[in-house]
Amino acid sequence: MRILGIDPGLRNLGWGVIEAQGSRLSHVANGILHSEGSDLARRLLSLHEQLTDVLHRYAPETAAVEHTFVNKDGAGTLKLGQARAIALLVPAQFGIAVGEYAPNAVKKTVVGVGHAQKGQIDHMVRMQLPGADIAGPDAADALAVAICHAYQGAAATRLDQAVRRASA
Repeated sequence: MRILGIDPGLRNLGWGVIEAQGSRLSHVANGILHSEGSDLARRLLSLHEQLTDVLHRYAPETAAVEHTFVNKDGAGTLKLGQARAIALLVPAQFGIAVGEYAPNAVKKTVVGVGHAQKGQIDHMVRMQLPGADIAGPDAADALAVAICHAYQGAAATRLDQAVRRASA
């Protein structure tokens, strides 16, 4: 199963694509999308167009997006939420199911502890996807989201699909 992981951000949106065959994972591609434009609408459109291109190029079968949490800056949180909406919308436009995971769940799945640091995430992603040339911390986080989905969500998706086929 080909999985797209997304680490949403308004300036930098990380993405990573992996293949999961049973418990075996392999790296396909990763990168960071940089929003362009002077106003919010143009920046969101830029992310939408770039993420659409990623889905066209790599044709994932499922996707996963990291949850965001409210921080002290309410306006910043709202803008991040809008970028996250793009991360949810684009896969949905392709008819792809999207899993959502809290940052602590991603860290616990990939590193083993829910409060892991960026460096620990990067290290464990590289351990699980040997030979991957990771574009940066946002891409490493996106690959971690994809890995989390491979272990948690993709199995549930396969079970759901099997139940639907059996019921048809």
